[in-house]
Amino acid sequence: MDIIKLRAALWIVLGMAMLPTACSQKRKFEGPPGYNINEPQKIVMPPSLEEISGIAFNHGNSDTVYAQEDESGKLYYLKPGDKRSSNFKFGKHGDYEDVQICNNYVIMLRSNGILFTFPFADIHQQEETGNVAEWKDLLPKGEYEGMYADEASKLIYVICKQCEDEKSSKMAKGYILQLSDDGKITQNNTFSVDVKEIESLTGDKKINFRPSALAQNPRTKEWYLVSSINKLLVIADSNWKVTAAYKLNPALYIQPEGIAFDKNSNLYISNEGGDLHSGNILKTTWSGK
Repeated sequence: MDIIKLRAALWIVLGMAMLPTACSQKRKFEGPPGYNINEPQKIVMPPSLEEISGIAFNHGNSDTVYAQEDESGKLYYLKPGDKRSSNFKFGKHGDYEDVQICNNYVIMLRSNGILFTFPFADIHQQEETGNVAEWKDLLPKGEYEGMYADEASKLIYVICKQCEDEKSSKMAKGYILQLSDDGKITQNNTFSVDVKEIESLTGDKKINFRPSALAQNPRTKEWYLVSSINKLLVIADSNWKVTAAYKLNPALYIQPEGIAFDKNSNLYISNEGGDLHSGNILKTTWSGK
């Protein structure tokens, strides 16, 4: 009888010892206030978007998702849950990383910093319309994956994933471009994200921050930056001061490459697919007040 009691007491002690570990694991994958990013709705993409990268909505309407993948030079669009997607071919094969819709124009970002624009109305055409414009030399040489366009100001924000002049600065540099009413893009300004602030929040003093996507929360005006390599979601205020950094659960966010909000402030993060999983979009519903 004493042995049984001893065993029971031992199990209680062991169970109590395990509780902090379980709580730590829960805290490890916390998300920003109002978003339970650990229980998202998974929207599986059709085979054409296995390598989905950037995602966007038109005027924040989530009834149709606009996306691109890394190679084909096509804009894809579909209703969430559709088994097939429609597409519009705008250019040659290339490493395309992000897409935005602003002022009735589609904006495509190639990894080398070259931008492409064409009228949103053209996407229902069966073939290229000749209205595609290519914009070179607006961004310094480097690797780019993240872009956001603001409908009200018509400003385009592009953040560098890896640029030569960032190596010793501990700053992730970004560039602000202006989209005119006729679709022309010009240089406007710059911004930067202090990587040391991310290091302080994560406790990682040697972080190699490589942002792959960014978007602005329409409710809070905060910037949300995703780094696929680091499995991080970084939050910055409207002036780009980093206020929070959250580790993403790699079991869910396997290769996060794109981010977007709809007009109701619901959060969407796209995952590139692979041999063992399809490309998908993880939707987290805004639950704040």
